[in-house]
Amino acid sequence: MATEQQDTMEVPAVGRSRHLLDEVFGEADIRINGDRPWDMRLHRAEALDEIVARHSLGLGETYMRGDWDVPSLDQFFYRILTADLPRYIKPWRNAGRILRSYLINLQSRRRAFKVGEHHYDLGNDFYQAMLDSRMTYSCGYWREAKTLEEAQTAKLDLICRKLGLKPGMRLLDIGCGWGSLISYAAKSYGVECVGVTVSREQSNYIAETYADLPITVHLRDYRSLDQPFDRIASVGMFEHVGRKNHRTFMRVVKRCLKKDGLMLLHTIGKNLRHSTTDPWIEKYIFPNGELPSAGQITDAADNLLVCEDMHNFGSDYEKTLLAWHANFERHWERFAEQYGQQFYRMWRYYLLSCAGAFRARYIQLWQWMFSDRLQGGIERVS
Repeated sequence: MATEQQDTMEVPAVGRSRHLLDEVFGEADIRINGDRPWDMRLHRAEALDEIVARHSLGLGETYMRGDWDVPSLDQFFYRILTADLPRYIKPWRNAGRILRSYLINLQSRRRAFKVGEHHYDLGNDFYQAMLDSRMTYSCGYWREAKTLEEAQTAKLDLICRKLGLKPGMRLLDIGCGWGSLISYAAKSYGVECVGVTVSREQSNYIAETYADLPITVHLRDYRSLDQPFDRIASVGMFEHVGRKNHRTFMRVVKRCLKKDGLMLLHTIGKNLRHSTTDPWIEKYIFPNGELPSAGQITDAADNLLVCEDMHNFGSDYEKTLLAWHANFERHWERFAEQYGQQFYRMWRYYLLSCAGAFRARYIQLWQWMFSDRLQGGIERVS
């Protein structure tokens, strides 16, 4: 009788969490305390409860605290996303976040500078150590490249060739980063460039580094732009625009683009229209960020601009992220005291989880070409 009573006693919470995660991870061929590169090494059993209760946030925050490790995080996330384990998140868990994204303009003018302060103003020396020599913080083009430097140069040249840049043209770069595109275009194609950023660090860097080039940089929100340009580019910025502002962004482009002009939009994109930003990424990496779907982009341009071309090379982002991670690891000792161990684990988690997501084709990288009904269209450039 005593044995029967013991058998019916409630299983401890940690035991239930371990059983559930063993089952869920098993679908992705991931083992807790296994010995393969993609297996989870658990250091604190209670972390499993937090992962079960808080899903993505719990997974990321317990990793940041050192509660578990995986030798190859990119493989771990590749397997999770390929097996579509996010489907285990109950729809009601995201209902509030989805509703919030529709009701509140998370990327309003008032909030526009938050991501610059939180992410891009970490320190120019930090990004110089992680990125290529031009500090290009977007996907490289690896078709013929063998190094990060070659891939980023190839990407910049691809953009310039797609835009058909010629001496004397004026190029606007919406979200110009540390000036990699505008400096390359000014030097290699003889164009006058205007850049817009919400990061003080980026603005100061461009003003100091490229004072000898025909470049003007503005610390301002894109919605205030109203000058005419021959060509417009936006590289890795549209992810911060948000669905409530997609149409506004396209109206700004139409307002600033000359009748015979072209606009290139380089952005990460998601496969599902009705989905929200990963809560860990939103909290720790890109506040108020939101990836667009292909349908949302075309909706935004509807009856304003003509889509001339769309090029997907999302698989190249995995290589780019792994190259950034290698640089980050190589130079970490320089920054360890300044940023601390939790930042190290956060940044490693960010870079490698994203690499796994691109490898799994869970997210994409698109280059869209738009015109204002350009006569004759354009020829595909690759």
